[in-house]
Amino acid sequence: MSFRFDCLDERERERGISRAAVSVSEGLLVVLPTDSAYGVGTDAFSHEGIALMAQARGRRQAPPVLVAHGRTLDGLATGFNSGVRDLADAFWPGGLTLLCKHQPTLTWDLGDGSGTVALRMPLHPVALRLLEKTGPMAVTSANRPGTEHAAVPLTYEEAWAALVTTADVYLDAGPMTRTELSTVVDGTDSSRPPRVLRVGAIGLDALRAVVPDLDTSAVEPAPDRDPEPHAEPDSDPDGDPETDPDGEPAGTDSEAAR
Repeated sequence: MSFRFDCLDERERERGISRAAVSVSEGLLVVLPTDSAYGVGTDAFSHEGIALMAQARGRRQAPPVLVAHGRTLDGLATGFNSGVRDLADAFWPGGLTLLCKHQPTLTWDLGDGSGTVALRMPLHPVALRLLEKTGPMAVTSANRPGTEHAAVPLTYEEAWAALVTTADVYLDAGPMTRTELSTVVDGTDSSRPPRVLRVGAIGLDALRAVVPDLDTSAVEPAPDRDPEPHAEPDSDPDGDPETDPDGEPAGTDSEAAR
């Protein structure tokens, strides 16, 4: 049996977030709104929850991890330089996904064994309130790739059609307005400037205003060369850009919950 809570109603929203937090702590799945789509998530440290999420979506791919506070970056990631920290301070919460090496002491298994994690702080009050209660959550798009419900869900009804009772709690915040995918920046090499892997909600000019020596070679052709296809991250926090909740990378070169 699944529970739906109308998050447009203040009292029901708080009850729903509290119930969802309990479900997350038990390694169950919850559907929540992110910046522009509905995602399905669980405790990032729950092996059972991660396995259940992979089963629900019909594939095993490292999901992105959403956090409630910028300070969480230091607890989850390592080996990044001040440029990565500056970008997080400037653009979190919002459309920025940071690909980082994860702390080697963390007891999680996100699925790809790459030693990296895609981190993002979503700009949605319901998501942030839930994350404050649960801590880091692995979140990906609330759909089933390769099925009739493969489109990124913008409403509770679309998420329900894809997952039905697989999710324990649905936090219904009304229709989402799909926006650009998040910008993805690779911060795994502390000896080099942060490297842009995908340009999305945050443009290059805004990024350069914070980190002037930003590496944009993956998304901008050299002046004397013809344009080449953009490089994509290796793991996707949303899974594939077309099928994951904010379409971002989640492990190495792809993204996490949009």
